[in-house]
Amino acid sequence: MRSLKEELSSLTVFRNILSLPVSRAFTEYLSAESAEKTDKYSEFVFRLYSAGYFSLGEYVRDALFSDDNVFVRLKGKGEEVPAAVKNSVERELSVLSSFAAYPPEKGLAGYDGFDGDLAKEYLARAENISRYGYGIYAKYGAFCFDGENIVPVEKPDGIRLSDLFGYGRERRAVTENTRALLSGKPAANVLLTGDAGTGKSSTVKAIANEFFSEGLRIVEITKEQLKFLPAVFGKLADNPLKFIVFIDDLSFGGGEDNFSSLKAALEGSVSAKAKNAVIYATSNRRHIVKETFSDREGDDVHRNDTMQELVSLSDRFGLRVTFQKPDKKAYLQIVRSLAEKEGVRLPAEELDLGAERFALEKGGRTPRAAAQYINKVISES
Repeated sequence: MRSLKEELSSLTVFRNILSLPVSRAFTEYLSAESAEKTDKYSEFVFRLYSAGYFSLGEYVRDALFSDDNVFVRLKGKGEEVPAAVKNSVERELSVLSSFAAYPPEKGLAGYDGFDGDLAKEYLARAENISRYGYGIYAKYGAFCFDGENIVPVEKPDGIRLSDLFGYGRERRAVTENTRALLSGKPAANVLLTGDAGTGKSSTVKAIANEFFSEGLRIVEITKEQLKFLPAVFGKLADNPLKFIVFIDDLSFGGGEDNFSSLKAALEGSVSAKAKNAVIYATSNRRHIVKETFSDREGDDVHRNDTMQELVSLSDRFGLRVTFQKPDKKAYLQIVRSLAEKEGVRLPAEELDLGAERFALEKGGRTPRAAAQYINKVISES
């Protein structure tokens, strides 16, 4: 019978796991001479703890589920997995289960045990790859683009729809569109417009968080990165998950011309679109473009065409949702809902008067002002 060290060294499909710091430290411990065993074991446990785990089983489980390998890539594309790969996966899952269940050394620093069927859980996730994903997309829900790669956001905004109040009709429209995307039905690119502080960006982020377990992820790009849209869509095209490509605070000046990639994506150009992704953009401007009189008076013979293209960009979004500033009644209802959620106990009249005064200082009634007011009340109580 081969040793666990030999079994681990024979991994092929899941070989990436061996290069992780904790795994390397573990294999070094297994290879160590008797005189070095204690030191190598302690180094391994140190690496485990430093990675944020107090259970070797949970570490192996997370490493396995986030591994990017040939098996899950084929499953993600819906392609047939060769028998040789299937056999390797079956054998290697047994090896990794032994790794996950490896007992702590007697008399030395240890860790919690492992309870569960690792192989069964992994194969069940692989059969539902469009919900769970693989690689970095299995672990993280929010991403950004660094100019070359899509990278995870380590500490994203955890806002949920239950944290937002008001604008029920507007949020339902965006939510229903997202459900269509997740179910494989035609989904529209969405433009959320309206006053600052009304919750446009929060709505998009909350929806992404809400549907994480159903296979939704969000990738945020900046306006300056619009030229990379085809590259971003290309990286997402073969992924089994669904994606929101998010552009926050979108607007253009009359002299800008970096919108061609966005225009191509909105018009459905094959080179600038992915079937599993839609664009959600927010803007404080209904027409996206900031137009001045000087823009209208330029000498450029093409300026008028450019201006017309910019102004019509908003019309190319399949769904446009407007978030207007709430009236007094709606604003105070948001304040009261937030107060109840946060456990603020103030007389209604005092709460309303303070909220109105705060909105006046902030320049208007918005959900953001309501949230800031409640935070102020909490901090002063």
